[in-house]
Amino acid sequence: MDQLWEILAVVVVALLAGVAGVVGLVRGRSRKAPKVPPKTEQTPIERPVAKKTQYKPSSGMRIDTSKTAEPAPAKKQARKPENATQAPTATDTADVAEPTEPAEAAPATGETVDEDRPLTEAEATQTNPFDVEADEEAASSTAAETRELEKPESARGRMVRLRERLSRSNTALGKGLLGLLSGGTLDDEAWEDVEDTLLRADLGVEATTEIVDNLKKRISVNGATDEETVSQWLHEELLAQVGPDMDRRIAASRVGDRPAVVLVVGVNGTGKTTTVGKLARVLVAEDKDVILGAADTFRAAAADQLETWGGRVGVPTVRSDKEGADPAAVAFDAVKAGQEGECDVVLIDTAGRLHNKVGLMDELTKVKRVVEKRSPIDEVLLVLDATTGQNGMRQAEVFGQAVDVTGVVLTKLDGTAKGGIVVNVQRALGVPVKLVGLGEGPDDLAPFDPEAYVNAVLD
Repeated sequence: MDQLWEILAVVVVALLAGVAGVVGLVRGRSRKAPKVPPKTEQTPIERPVAKKTQYKPSSGMRIDTSKTAEPAPAKKQARKPENATQAPTATDTADVAEPTEPAEAAPATGETVDEDRPLTEAEATQTNPFDVEADEEAASSTAAETRELEKPESARGRMVRLRERLSRSNTALGKGLLGLLSGGTLDDEAWEDVEDTLLRADLGVEATTEIVDNLKKRISVNGATDEETVSQWLHEELLAQVGPDMDRRIAASRVGDRPAVVLVVGVNGTGKTTTVGKLARVLVAEDKDVILGAADTFRAAAADQLETWGGRVGVPTVRSDKEGADPAAVAFDAVKAGQEGECDVVLIDTAGRLHNKVGLMDELTKVKRVVEKRSPIDEVLLVLDATTGQNGMRQAEVFGQAVDVTGVVLTKLDGTAKGGIVVNVQRALGVPVKLVGLGEGPDDLAPFDPEAYVNAVLD
């Protein structure tokens, strides 16, 4: 019995020892095992998408920057090739706008996207619509910036062509006078016909009287009435009336450290805005640095028309985006831009107005006054339609009183125009005709040449 109890005691002790060993082993392993953090679902990282932006000018003044065929580098960052791997610099990242479009969503099936896997053929050839728009925009911008500018015709070429047109339009005057004066005996009735011919040509009463009186004296003294002699006398008398010694130069060169300022005025329908555009071409052909001011803010599309003229020869235009804006403010900003850009000349197109409307003429006076706060005005050109006759003379007188006209531009001096208006308008204003337009072509504007004009009238 005692032996049985001893055996049981030994077995119990052995079992306890085994249990203690197992417990110690488990505790030791638990101390050495690292703690594994619980798995969390990894959310895809949103990648910033560059915001597509397009520059929008403010509602105020803006400048068309198509002046040169190779414009100055713009601040807008050029689009990088798709295979570029260079990391953006601090400057690059600072210019990138905050993304406003959501990142591409993960597949709805719960599949994970392996960004490192090679693209399939279908994915590689798939077109990104945003890349297409960006490419089209870049191509359009490049085409606009690199478009070829028009080369204006030289002054010599203009004069040759204009003489031909002027000669065709005024041969009736020259032939009519020569036929009357070289037809033999000149009685009172014949002289009355000479006077009527000159008056119908819009020479005016004073100029007509002087020419007839001088011709009577020449014929009385010399007694000659052959066509060659009479043609020479007519040439001399008409040239004296046109005023060959008048200063017809355009003030279009820098004055000290500032550009020349040219104000262009006139009534509606005379071709005023077109004349400004053509004058810009003339000055560009003479290597002048020009800027345009679209101060005709009341006529629809006037600023667009002027900007188109300037863009054809690389001349910038200062304008307002708001129709009906203050024309004086636009003119002021044009002069300011010309000074800051160190241009040679600023051409300001003003709104056409009726000469018999006092309020509109007062507004024109305001434009002149505001511009003079920034810079003196060197030239005020009045654009007149040569076909308006005596009504054009009244326009000239009123504008001359309002803005101190310094020169006249005669448009439409072909076809039905009467060449004598050159003499008449110069007498009325006491200023010279400086430019003439004889057609609708872009280069149909040229400096007025008295000698060529008289030759064209009489030949």
